[in-house]
Amino acid sequence: MMIKHNMPVAPEGRPLNAAFNDVRPLALDKWNGGIRAANTDNTLSILDVIGESFWDEGVTAKRVAGALRAIGNQDVIVNINSPGGDVFEGIAIYNLLRNHSGKVTVNVLGLAASAASIIAMAGDEINIGRGAFLMIHNAWTCCCGNKNDLIAVAEALKPFDDSLVDIYSARTGIDKDTITNMMDNETFISHTDALSQGFADGLLAADVVDDGNDSPQAAMRKLDALLAKSNVPRAERRRLINALNGSTPGATTRNNGMPSATDDINEAALTELANAVNNFIPNSL
Repeated sequence: MMIKHNMPVAPEGRPLNAAFNDVRPLALDKWNGGIRAANTDNTLSILDVIGESFWDEGVTAKRVAGALRAIGNQDVIVNINSPGGDVFEGIAIYNLLRNHSGKVTVNVLGLAASAASIIAMAGDEINIGRGAFLMIHNAWTCCCGNKNDLIAVAEALKPFDDSLVDIYSARTGIDKDTITNMMDNETFISHTDALSQGFADGLLAADVVDDGNDSPQAAMRKLDALLAKSNVPRAERRRLINALNGSTPGATTRNNGMPSATDDINEAALTELANAVNNFIPNSL
């Protein structure tokens, strides 16, 4: 029986003109972007920010839909290691996987936080690695405007939060009040708790996970996490990282498809980065 077909359908849309999405700094801090799994046939790899990221397009519903069309009606494995990102993109991906006609097996390799945890709930079978985490919280966004804009954003987010409560509750059997409290408190769920609480069905075999943490992308993600924890604004973080890259997001790649994150790093760019961080964190460097 396909468990995912019994899961609630999540509402889709982007009702927030005054808001934009970013990844929670704590989720970025706990994310090791180098953790990934060996590629096999009929595998979707969600190993990046959900939606647009600093480095490339990120994982989008458009890309997932294209991959599922290529897979057809066959079973699919979804490997997840993501700090989350755009909740609306995450909901769209959840619905795509929920509606897939073949069996969906989700493997949580390192972290499935925020929007990525929503995607994980679309699995008929959910496996989690030892030391891996899920994180659930209320839909999180950044917004600007007057008091009416802020009230409108809060009201627009509520039905999405209610839908996420329904999804987590349906998957785990935990009552909705408890799930609501977990989301209100931004709860990180260890592999042990995920198994005991119903967020996961089994442990992931250790030989599936490859902890490769020396890529240029991993280094840039660590830098972004450090800057985010230091309250450097998103726009400034993007400008600094692009300066180090010597490019705009996704504009330049090496032959192996990896962004040229460290090829053109020079002393002037590093000095600019240090000065910028000092502006936000006096005496930190």
